[in-house]
Amino acid sequence: MGTKKNAARILIVDDHPLLRQGIAELINNEPDLEVCGEAEDPHKAIDQVEKLQPDIIVLDISLKGASGIELLKNIKVRYPRVLVLILSMHDESVYAHRALRAGAAGYIMKQEASDRVLAAIRKILQGEVYLSDELGARMLNRLVGGRSALNGSPIEELSDRELEVFGLIGQGHGTRPIAEKLHLSVKTVESHRAHIKEKLNLKSANELVHHAIQWAQSENLGAKR
Repeated sequence: MGTKKNAARILIVDDHPLLRQGIAELINNEPDLEVCGEAEDPHKAIDQVEKLQPDIIVLDISLKGASGIELLKNIKVRYPRVLVLILSMHDESVYAHRALRAGAAGYIMKQEASDRVLAAIRKILQGEVYLSDELGARMLNRLVGGRSALNGSPIEELSDRELEVFGLIGQGHGTRPIAEKLHLSVKTVESHRAHIKEKLNLKSANELVHHAIQWAQSENLGAKR
């Protein structure tokens, strides 16, 4: 690392070693791009940003025991000039606008071709925002048409933290394990659950769990396509 003159320095944050390796090989084959470091969790990511001062971070939303969106917010507070590209298996229609709102300069799904990933990195380094054509059109429609242009999913009404709690419920976690995982109080998680039920118009805890499991399964199916 550090052998290419004037190459953009890239930090990869992903909790899957093979994916990090694949992304690193892809980037390091380019004459103008170079991976300066890797991290698998938020603590190491912050440490690497401080030490390496990368030009851009390629960040996964799902990290072991942590939310990439929360890490993104933390990075942008501490290092506002660092660019961030979200590379995720999660559906862009649900997560992309949240990532952009948190400070990301682009969002690309892992299923995209490798040349798209490189194009996204270069576009962001040039000071632009990278979105897929489909997502760009959807967000433009939302801007022009207001809330009537939304896709109609009540999931969009959830806050970032509520969506995180909802996802963990769908993975089979109870209130106390969620509280421990997210470093929140049980009372706070219970409050999030109540708000989720209200926003999704769910009448009971059982209905909430059932709805969350269905959503989590649809997310996993979408990621495998």
